[in-house]
Amino acid sequence: MASEGVRNHRMPDKEYQDNFSDIKPAFTPKQAHIEASRCLYCHDAPCISACPTGINIPSFINRIASSNDPGAAQVILEANILGGSCARVCPTEVLCEQACVRNHPPECQPVMIGRLQRHAIEHRQKAPHPFSRSERTGRNIAVVGAGPAGLACAHKLARQGHNITLFDAHSKPGGLNEYGIAAYKLVDNYAQQEISFILEIGGITLETGRRLNLDHQLADLAIQYDAVFLGIGLGLTKTLGLPEEQCEGVQDALEAIEAIRQTRNLSELPVSSKVVVIGGGNTAIDVACQLRRLGAEEVTIAYRRGFQAMSATRHEQLFARENGVRILPWLKPIGFETQAGHLKGVRFVKTTEDNTGQLIDTNEQVFIPAERTYKAIGQSLSAECFSSCQLAQSRNGKIRVDDHFRTSMNNVWAGGDCVDKGEDLTVHAVQHGKLAAEAIHQFLQQLEV
Repeated sequence: MASEGVRNHRMPDKEYQDNFSDIKPAFTPKQAHIEASRCLYCHDAPCISACPTGINIPSFINRIASSNDPGAAQVILEANILGGSCARVCPTEVLCEQACVRNHPPECQPVMIGRLQRHAIEHRQKAPHPFSRSERTGRNIAVVGAGPAGLACAHKLARQGHNITLFDAHSKPGGLNEYGIAAYKLVDNYAQQEISFILEIGGITLETGRRLNLDHQLADLAIQYDAVFLGIGLGLTKTLGLPEEQCEGVQDALEAIEAIRQTRNLSELPVSSKVVVIGGGNTAIDVACQLRRLGAEEVTIAYRRGFQAMSATRHEQLFARENGVRILPWLKPIGFETQAGHLKGVRFVKTTEDNTGQLIDTNEQVFIPAERTYKAIGQSLSAECFSSCQLAQSRNGKIRVDDHFRTSMNNVWAGGDCVDKGEDLTVHAVQHGKLAAEAIHQFLQQLEV
């Protein structure tokens, strides 16, 4: 039975299909050729430096302009084996495209690098895996977490001839690409298609449904395997610490996103009329926009600071408004109002900043009616990672690593959201996995007798 505040009304099937179709349709070959011809092929291309994985962007665009899409894909995949998903989900508007020299007058319009990258990957000719494995080394590496960091690390090490066992707690690999990205950004089961392509390299044994207790098992893994890579993400959602936070109607945003991505029938999902999302990042935008597209009538994002402080890009904020989502800055939640255990709304206090930028409360409060509230206030690493094993912790509660992503344990490396290196973006996680794999390979070579 649906909980209080959940509507039974459902939209026509076609409306669901339209609302959750690809928000960035692929280029046609003609469109890709025209867009590629806009690139100036800069000698000191700033777009390359702006790409966390260092893709040679002018090189692959030149190949598209020369009708060599497979060659363009090869350039991309050499630097980023998850180039297909990154082309779809990365905020290219604040990375490579923001650095594009075409942003300046008279055009003030960058080359659409992300969509060109997607075109190249999608038009790679059906052929064997573009990479082959080196001579087998007999070395065995455990990779914990089959998200972008773990997949990139596993592929790079398998390519170098090592044997990889890839563990993941979920029933399917992919991490946030599978469970935490808005459904209209990665359509047609793309995350799994990309993983199937990655595993074609061989040498990677995937073990899903294997939730490891690192507190007790990490030391054993470090003994059983020549090296270990941790790409475990951030498993715990932060709490607000407010009374009634556990009441019916208050939910973690990532749980809602996972439910949307994993359902086979969107019409079966519960939809509330009035929704409040607490947070200011891309997760807040993703859950808010998807709820609107599912049929929620009023969706409000409340954030404790101003628009400029939101980690969601300006592009994402605009997209939310285009979807009918209201964004209210300078509001901090202070309590939930309930009746008979069901949510009736959220109480906020208006905030401001002092001269030092410190957030302070005002005396003014705001009440926003809501039947459901979704928390998108960030995640943290489980304490089990540090309670009795030898991993050192950074000041922000993540795993401490050196410049080569090595942890405080001799043969254990880590990357992705669980370490304090760069932003929590797919493309950064891929680069972490790639660089850690290079460091692990050098470490294993030194072990050779």
